[in-house]
Amino acid sequence: MTRLRCAILDDYQNAALRLADWPSLKDIDITVFDQPFASKHEAITALQDFAIVCAMRERTPFGADVLNALPNLKLLMTSGARNASFDLATAKARGVVVCGTGTVGNPTAGLTIGLMLELTRKIGFENARMKAGERWQITLGEDVEGKTLGIVGLGKLGRQVAGIAKAMGMKVLAWSQNLTREACEAAGVGYASKDELFATADIVTIHVVLSERSRGLVSRADLARMKPTAYLINTARGPIVDEAALLEVLQQRRIAGAALDTYSQEPLPVDHPLRKLDNVVLTPHLGYVTEDNYRRYYTDMVENIAAWRAGTPVRVLG
Repeated sequence: MTRLRCAILDDYQNAALRLADWPSLKDIDITVFDQPFASKHEAITALQDFAIVCAMRERTPFGADVLNALPNLKLLMTSGARNASFDLATAKARGVVVCGTGTVGNPTAGLTIGLMLELTRKIGFENARMKAGERWQITLGEDVEGKTLGIVGLGKLGRQVAGIAKAMGMKVLAWSQNLTREACEAAGVGYASKDELFATADIVTIHVVLSERSRGLVSRADLARMKPTAYLINTARGPIVDEAALLEVLQQRRIAGAALDTYSQEPLPVDHPLRKLDNVVLTPHLGYVTEDNYRRYYTDMVENIAAWRAGTPVRVLG
């Protein structure tokens, strides 16, 4: 019997093989790619002989051009239950089965609050100064109690962030394209128009899914409405915000700062101007990166492969 080849992509932490029972997959050769592909061409070349591909979120996109260039691909998986970078119609037309996985908890909510506290209390900044032996206390923090948090997107994650913010004594407003006043009342937060939210919030945090409708949702005009003392947090997806406009307002200090976990290009290039700004907190897309979540992702991927080989695929998308 010909052995199938399985690629585990973008395992930056080399965590996949220790977090699931891959040896249970008999007659399958596993190859781990722990570095991002430099280009679409490199990805296509590297994956030519693989029948199974395990992708981590949108780190490696599988659009129609990539799928059509991989004749041996039979099973494609993503961590999580959706992936905006997969062309599901092309996969279906080519007979490629696409599966997702479950998730654990909602770690992005915790990261969002952590980024908010870093912006307002400079915890990591002062930690680095302490360890470098620098002068005692140079920052003046801001208390979030009494401040207004504006949430763009009041789904499961947005509501969780809202609950934590309210427990910290913050006033919470929300807006999204389909959000109603009734839904806000049910969540115990205030309803605001988009213009009102960006003009009045002390901190704006984004929690919508990337789609064609949400791409560029936070525009240059929205950023211009923000108070000079306000902060922006984006743990959703980079393209939801006009990145060029955000860079400009940060460079010109027209807002107090931003905390970003997602970017239009990932990994963020080493020479990207965002890396040089002292009013920006940057993290390398950590929102979903927890051991519990990864264990669920990879365990479900092993189960997906076994079910697919048995002719009864599970967690099928599209």
